[in-house]
Amino acid sequence: MGFFRQFGQFLVEASRAHARWELETARTIMSDKKRLAILGLMLLPIILGGIAFADQVGEALPHFLGGKKAYSPAFYSTGIFLASIAIGIGAGLITGCIGAGGGFIIAPALMSAGIKGILAVGTDLFHIFAKAIMGSVIHRKLGNVSVSLALIFLIGAIGGATSGGVINRFLYEKNPVLSDAFITTIYVLMLGFLGLYSMIDFLRARKAGKEEFHGGGGGDAHGGKSEGAELGNLPKKLQAIKVPPMITFDQGLVPGGRQISWLFLVLSGFIVGLAAAIMGVGGGFLTFPIFVYVLGVSSLTTVGTDIFQIVFTAGYAGITQYAIYGFIFYTLAMGMLLGSLLGIQIGAMATKVVPGITIRGFYAMAVLSGFINRVFALPGKMGEMEVIDISKDTAAILDSIGVWAFFIVIGVFAVWVIGTFILNIKVLRGEAH
Repeated sequence: MGFFRQFGQFLVEASRAHARWELETARTIMSDKKRLAILGLMLLPIILGGIAFADQVGEALPHFLGGKKAYSPAFYSTGIFLASIAIGIGAGLITGCIGAGGGFIIAPALMSAGIKGILAVGTDLFHIFAKAIMGSVIHRKLGNVSVSLALIFLIGAIGGATSGGVINRFLYEKNPVLSDAFITTIYVLMLGFLGLYSMIDFLRARKAGKEEFHGGGGGDAHGGKSEGAELGNLPKKLQAIKVPPMITFDQGLVPGGRQISWLFLVLSGFIVGLAAAIMGVGGGFLTFPIFVYVLGVSSLTTVGTDIFQIVFTAGYAGITQYAIYGFIFYTLAMGMLLGSLLGIQIGAMATKVVPGITIRGFYAMAVLSGFINRVFALPGKMGEMEVIDISKDTAAILDSIGVWAFFIVIGVFAVWVIGTFILNIKVLRGEAH
């Protein structure tokens, strides 16, 4: 029970950290006319059907340049583009309204819509990279980056991203169904832990009558942890292990700074890169809890370093492990980018007029619906690989139950948040003034 609680708290902090990054990035993009113009230029060829060449020319392209072999399909259509915007809005509403990682539902949503798992992962990574490039260029928080910390961490992250990409591509080449089953299993484990913990936390809070939700549309920019300097037992033990070279950081917080062995930074980076490349969520969701609660880095330094590393980790993984092999659906990526930017803004504003306890309940339901969606998809994939004996009709029924449960919960949540936002526009305008 102790392990479950600790792992659940770890995942919740990871989810909130990723949401804080998403929220700040969206605000940066939406408040800058130049960045909005860049977004328009990125979307223009998609909207005009400019990448329709993938359907005609794809057969002639070599595999490493994105030949048709990987596409499922990756051409433009109005329906596909609108669906991707809807998925992005749903994820953005969860991120902005709940203050926790709505990005976790993107890959399950794409796979439920019939997109191959490896294509869903690559597309999600590219969408995060595009968002990171637009919203996380040099700005005030990069002043908090420990360059040595970030560079050593990135060595591990690049190694992990390479390994994750190789694993996903190997499984896909061996058997596309095996690839889908592997990615689905990873999401089942993560969403199961996170969803169950969140639901228990919600029920406990409702019983206690608490109305607040830590995170929300705003929240503490540093996750509620003081900049200070109290270290837990694990960071103390790791910082006491002197395997040279030692990397110094937080000099502005602690006299002389703190030190951690390069080994632990590389290992941490490897884990983050591996998760990014296998799951397609950018890896940034793990950086905060690992840095703060495992390595003992101050939250101030962590936030700056996370902004720095996510550009390189998502960019490296997205381009070198997926894009050049044709595992990115650009129409979907740009649609999700547009949808998530809109959803995050609406969700963040809606938090001012919705009860905190209700938001917590919806978050738990959203994560659990993603878990149910992937769990119910597994039997069919296991049956296709002849691991279990299950009829195609039974597998199809289970898969349909998972898909409907997922989209109904996300759809109801989206309608509720958007409806609440529209009905309270006057109130929100009054607060703005």
